Amino acid sequence: MALSLLEIQQFLATQGSEQTALFTQANEIRAQNVGDAVHLRGLLEISSYCAQNCFYCGLRREHIQLARYRIPPEEIIRLAKEAIKQGFKTIVLQSGEDAWFSAEKVAHIISEIKKSKVAVTLSLGERPREDFQCWKEAGADRYLLRLETSSPDLYAQLHPGQSWANRVRCLEDLRELGYEVGSGFIIGLPGQSLELLAQDLKWLVDFEVDMAGLGPFIAHPQTPLGSHPSGGLDLALKAIATTRLLLPDINLPATTALDALSPDGRWQALQAGANVLMPNLTPLAYQQRYNIYPDHHEACSNLSFKAEHAFKERLAALGRYISTDLGGHKKASL
Repeated sequence: MALSLLEIQQFLATQGSEQTALFTQANEIRAQNVGDAVHLRGLLEISSYCAQNCFYCGLRREHIQLARYRIPPEEIIRLAKEAIKQGFKTIVLQSGEDAWFSAEKVAHIISEIKKSKVAVTLSLGERPREDFQCWKEAGADRYLLRLETSSPDLYAQLHPGQSWANRVRCLEDLRELGYEVGSGFIIGLPGQSLELLAQDLKWLVDFEVDMAGLGPFIAHPQTPLGSHPSGGLDLALKAIATTRLLLPDINLPATTALDALSPDGRWQALQAGANVLMPNLTPLAYQQRYNIYPDHHEACSNLSFKAEHAFKERLAALGRYISTDLGGHKKASL
């Protein structure tokens, strides 16, 4: 649906019955364009080390109290294969920007997972083009690299030593190399107006993303933004719903951070246009140290796939079911 910046901003500002109507419309468009299947992505958080110092992130380099970890490559492969036996069709490998996981190490992990005929999504931050190419040749299918804000000025304020232009360069490289490309933004980020958020969502349209990750800002006390209020659930849900209006056929996850604001945040997102869930399969001993925001592991535990029957029943109550295919973006698969 083609919308002007003003119209996008108006959707983001809806309240009451108009907000409910927005969610209903987004859910209908989701059903018409991507159906009632919910794609499950098995998430493995493979490292909490990060070279960057982003002002909002609990993995930032200067969070020296954080007990860091790296999951050994062979353990990652074993965990992925266990997830595949459970029925997961996509494995997501996510980490801070950790150079210890060289292009060759990650390529080995990818090639071993791909032997099971599943999709592999990477979310490993900014890398040289040759790393992205190496991983694509090893079999990687998708890459998620959130831009976080479409404003170069705000990006510079929140990402010391990083370049907005380089972030975009990475996304362009990924597209040229044939990945399904995902990007997205933090909703409710300090310094983000509704006008700027509307520009963020319009950027997703202009870049023609295949998937969009939109999650609320969660203040972390060990970061420079720790004293700022966290973002609101309603605004995050409205951003998800508006994105569905703008990009009817993309994959749109109900992100983990939503559950940090409400125990059923992700389930609400499924009723506002989302069609992807990402159960966290990282072993708890590691997960507790992936301290990207406070109580991250508790938010992850709100979505348990272990009681599979109850999980399927809850989806069925929404008129939804678990997908049995790889769940790629239709346009990217053409």
